[in-house]
Amino acid sequence: MSVYLLVSAVIIIACVVFNKVSSKLGIPMLLLFILLGMFFGSDGIIKIPFDNFNFAEQICSVALIFIMFYGGFGTKWSEARPVATKAVLLSTLGVVLTAGITGLFCYFVLKIELLESLLIGSVISSTDAASVFSILRSKNLNMKYNTASLLEVESGSNDPFSYMLTITLLSLMSGSVSGEKIAYMLFAQIVYGIGIGVITAYMAIRILKRFNFATEGFDTIFIFALVLFSYAAPTLLGGNGFLSTYIFGIILGNKPLRNKKSLVHFFDGVTGLMQMVVFFLLGLLSFPSELPKVVVPALIIALFLTFVARPLAIGLLLAPFRCKLNQQILVALAGLRGAASIVFAIMAMTSPAYTRNDVFHIVFCIVLFSILLQGSLLPYLAKKLNMIDEESNVLKTFNDYIEEVPVQFIQLTIKQNHLWAGKVIRDIQLPPDTLIVQLIRGEERITPDGNTVLCAGDVLVLSAKSPETIDNFYLTELSLIDGHEWIGKNVSSIKLEPSKLVVMIQREGEIIIPNGNTTLKLNDKLVINQYV
Repeated sequence: MSVYLLVSAVIIIACVVFNKVSSKLGIPMLLLFILLGMFFGSDGIIKIPFDNFNFAEQICSVALIFIMFYGGFGTKWSEARPVATKAVLLSTLGVVLTAGITGLFCYFVLKIELLESLLIGSVISSTDAASVFSILRSKNLNMKYNTASLLEVESGSNDPFSYMLTITLLSLMSGSVSGEKIAYMLFAQIVYGIGIGVITAYMAIRILKRFNFATEGFDTIFIFALVLFSYAAPTLLGGNGFLSTYIFGIILGNKPLRNKKSLVHFFDGVTGLMQMVVFFLLGLLSFPSELPKVVVPALIIALFLTFVARPLAIGLLLAPFRCKLNQQILVALAGLRGAASIVFAIMAMTSPAYTRNDVFHIVFCIVLFSILLQGSLLPYLAKKLNMIDEESNVLKTFNDYIEEVPVQFIQLTIKQNHLWAGKVIRDIQLPPDTLIVQLIRGEERITPDGNTVLCAGDVLVLSAKSPETIDNFYLTELSLIDGHEWIGKNVSSIKLEPSKLVVMIQREGEIIIPNGNTTLKLNDKLVINQYV
């Protein structure tokens, strides 16, 4: 047990280090994960014997659940709405067209059996959301015509349809289903997938609004569990769990939630870990000695997919919208293959359907080609095609983006003898550049105006301008334990350096903003600000 944990830790640490190295050297991160898996694999240096495709399929399917959820959760719908119709067409009809064109090419040119050709086309028909997100973020690719949002929604939502095509082809190849069963399976995949995804999302939103978790961070654990639920529930009913998870993510991610930014960053980290797992397992399962047998047909398929099949599908679907030619070219060449294609290829290996060709290693080569060529060239192509928009910010298309607003909030309690008690807001003298934005009276929250009367016991929330810079300010804590010389003294009488100021006192659960007459007591915790 300890040995396995140690090896796992070393692998994850190596992946994290490689992530840093890849950003500096310009080498695609996912390629390094694959190479690391090959290094540890049966044909590699470490030679870990691993060829359990069934186990790998289960692990990778779980990983894909979180990758799919993050594809929806991280997309900002307000930015994506103008291109939603185009994106949905690309993620549905685009997948079908790409799979069909690629499959027919394999059948007529490479002489692969028809169903197996269509299976290969289906497995590689979707694009990888996590890879697209990573490139857009890391290279800060601000693109014209809402192209970033178009790519995000397309890549995030097309995996479920690629999955449906894959399982349909595998069912046909195994000869275990009739036409009626195929029709019902497709119906159930879509209806149960969408329905349970929507229900789970709104159930989660209702619970999160009405229920306060006793422990900080349990809301994240709750959502983590619902991600698994959103996949498992429709899958048990014959629905598309990946579609349900994506729908759940995009609805939940576009509702106002507490700790939204931390949730996005948490699932960003989880998705990164899942990518490490999937691509490492891809390398671990591969046998480099087998690659020469498939590298030529795989390379031919990859070139046709990249430069013919996808561009043709993109052109047919985007031309009616009068999209610019440079946008169509960029969208066509931004179709990176990744985690989903790997998972679906592993599914093909574990299926009872018989395949004459080594589908796994063919897809392995195609994914390598896509990551190495398309992933590396996308930033360059965006510039050469004049698709960079200097006035936009690609980070605004993600749900964790919060534009810097120079406003801070402070809280003030109106005590019995306060000068403002009993007065209307328009008659009180507020400090310059401040505004009362909320009044809390018991359980009631009031948005005040000039005629609102302030009462003793009211808690005011005021907004004020942030300082132009907060550099060189440091907060430290000091506890007044028994025997401390400041106990019993007023704040004005203690000796502090000129650059220091007591800004807050924590006393038995109470927060006190002190003045010079505040008396310090045993067990007080002082928060001291220092300008350096």
